[in-house]
Formats: sequence, C-alpha cells, structure tokens
Amino acid sequence: MISAPPREQRLRAAATRIRRHALTMGEVQGQGYIGQALGVADILAVFYARGDGELRLRPEDPGWDGRDRFLLSIGHYAIALYAALAEAGTIPLEELETYGADESRLPMSGMASYTPGMEISGGSLGHGLGVACGMGLALRHRGNPARVFTLLSDGELDEGSTWEAAMACAHHELGNVTAIVDVNGLQADGPTPGVLRTEPVTEKWRAFGWHAVRVDGNDIPALLDGLAELRAHTGGPSVLICDTRIGRGVPFLESREKAHFMPVAEHEWQAARDQLEGAHQ
Repeated sequence: MISAPPREQRLRAAATRIRRHALTMGEVQGQGYIGQALGVADILAVFYARGDGELRLRPEDPGWDGRDRFLLSIGHYAIALYAALAEAGTIPLEELETYGADESRLPMSGMASYTPGMEISGGSLGHGLGVACGMGLALRHRGNPARVFTLLSDGELDEGSTWEAAMACAHHELGNVTAIVDVNGLQADGPTPGVLRTEPVTEKWRAFGWHAVRVDGNDIPALLDGLAELRAHTGGPSVLICDTRIGRGVPFLESREKAHFMPVAEHEWQAARDQLEGAHQ
C-alpha cells in the first residue's frame, strides 16, 4: 500500500489533535457545538497546522500586520477555532480547560475582544463575508498582500447580506478574498433543504462572479487540491465549498439525531476520545 505524502500525514494528525482539543473543551462545559467542531477539523487543520497550514501567521504575534486574516463568521463554531489556535500555538493547550468559564478568554461564542487570533466577533449570522469584503478592500488600498478567508455555514446562505457581500466582492474584483462554506446540511431549525433550499450552491456562487470549487471537506488531499486551484485564480474572489459530516471521526456521534447542538452524556466523552484515537491508528 502506498503511504500518504508526509504533509498529508501531518495534516491528518493535526486534524485528530484539533478534534481531541474540541472534545476536551466540550467535556469541560458538558456541552457545545461539538458536532460542527468535529466536522470542520480537517478544514481547520489545512489552514492552521503549524508549519503546514495555508495561513501566513506568526502564532506568537496574532496581531502581526502581515498575517492572513481568517474570519469565523459562524461564531458558535468558536470551540473549533480555539482548538485550531491551540494547534497553531497561539493559545496555550492548558488554557482550553477554561473554555466557557467566567473570566476565560475562550467564551462559547467567538469574540475578537477576548481571544488572540479571533479576528471578528460572531453570533449574528450572515456578517462575515461583508466584513471580509471591507478587509479585502482596505488591505488592497494599503498595498498589504495579506489574504482574507472567511468560514461560513451553509445556513448563512439563507441570509441576503451574504449575497450582497458576494456581489460586492466580485464587483471590486477582490482576488484577496476567499470564502470557505461548511456544507453540513443542518441548521438549528432542521436539515438545510427543509429550511430553505440553497442548492445548486456551486452554480450560484459562479453566477455571482466567484471562482467556485466544491470538495469533500473531510478529505485532506481534496482540500489541498481545491486550495491549490483557488490560489491559481487571481482575477477575483474565490470560494471553497466543503461538504462535511457533523461528528466526523467519532462514529456514534456522526449518526446522532438533534446534532446541531449535540447532546453528549457525561460517560460518552471518553468513549468519543477512544473512537477518535482508534480511527486515527
């Protein structure tokens, strides 16, 4: 059997650690958007893995002006981004134990004023792409070559503000802006197709003037290939549409109902870790 290239192996290992970090935080609070965190871990590993990630960062200096900006539009995915920031080295691993506690820098919804490496405050959905558009314009005006990435959910495609921002990015030909859409097919009110049909997603982004690529968001090589294609496109904004599975890496959570805010019993956290470690071996 042919082994995966070393970078792919390292990124898979980073994704497993991100999942493990998320489970650690979830157990501290006994709750959290753990299903989404497990689902986007591969995406975040590709961006944040130290020495192998897509982002230009200085982990010890998260305010460095030359950094690439990664905007978490979906603020309730903060548990996932904290895990990635710990993997990158911006947040100390031991700080994850404070998740959601009073006076913690790691609140349950992302807040830029609290957390190093958190670029914007999330919560109200549909704002991230508009902020990314403004950042992209400002960076270009200043001659700063940094790129802006924003992670959206498929549920945010219900928001008119997302499509207004998509039009603005295309109108201004913002080649420094990339959207990443987590298509996990689930919203707070139920499966996405039953709330508001958004498909065909890829064709819609293309119609709005974006270079769009759709990949399996839980497949590291596919993510790398997709990002390579986007890097080669410089004439305007790009979007990586990622099909993911909530609870990925922990089989008994992948099939759990009511998965948007997933209930996990006290005795299940260790079982989840055991399944995660078994899958990675």
